Amino acid sequence: MPYALKGRNFLNTRGLGAEIARRFAAEGCNIAINYANNEQPAQDLSAELRSKYSIDTIVIKGDGGVVSDIRNCIKSTIEAFGGLDGIVGNAGFTKFSNFKDLDAMSYEEWDKCWNTNVKGNHALLKEALPTLNANPDGGVFIMTSSVAGKSLSGSSMAYSVTKAAQIHLMKCLAHTQGPKIRVNAVLPGLLLTDWGNLYGEERINGLKNAAALKKETEMGDCAQMFVDIAKNTSMTGQAVHVGQSVSIWANGSCANMSCRLWTGAICVRPGMLQCRRSKIKRIKTVLLHT
Repeated sequence: MPYALKGRNFLNTRGLGAEIARRFAAEGCNIAINYANNEQPAQDLSAELRSKYSIDTIVIKGDGGVVSDIRNCIKSTIEAFGGLDGIVGNAGFTKFSNFKDLDAMSYEEWDKCWNTNVKGNHALLKEALPTLNANPDGGVFIMTSSVAGKSLSGSSMAYSVTKAAQIHLMKCLAHTQGPKIRVNAVLPGLLLTDWGNLYGEERINGLKNAAALKKETEMGDCAQMFVDIAKNTSMTGQAVHVGQSVSIWANGSCANMSCRLWTGAICVRPGMLQCRRSKIKRIKTVLLHT
């Protein structure tokens, strides 16, 4: 039976994160919006969602790579909405750099990649676990990952390595936290968010030309996948590609070697989606971004 979403709460801000928030809000979810540095876009999105969808929202400051901030976001969401049903971990960090250059990123920047892309997702579920397990229908955790975790290139080596670790973390959590908690990941193709546009026109055009569909990934299509996964009660431990097929894999190897020149660009925002009961009367969600 599909997991109903009406009445649940969701947090998000710009780029793909904002589009995810709109999709869940359209399902009747209440939205908790977390920001790290720029409050105004979060407040603007909050007002938009309240006005358009007649839902409740909350805005929370926090960094998706800092455990104390994550703990506060979970706590604040539960207090504001009375519970938590699901999490959308949409946070991410990278530094656009020469993939081959081992001096391109400092040890501190590697640590930030790890803390945001891997450790932060672990903390999101760990802090929410008692509440999710107490729900009659358990909970949902969806990570925003990247095809960079499946290839040997990307915006940086640190990003590619930590996204690979994130995908494995997702599988480990799905294996150990079922049957009450469903854990999956979405791996977007090229998204023209603020982050994706940092590739520059020449690189973006090259990525489009290398893709089977000769275009970027539509943010609406990608965001809808999060809703579909949240509703699907027969799915866990899956890394779902939503892209224009820059990489098509055959017999365990990349059929299109040009895919090795690309890594997915995603928003830097994590979030939590929470629902009180299967027939979604309410959704409580928190989404962090950096």
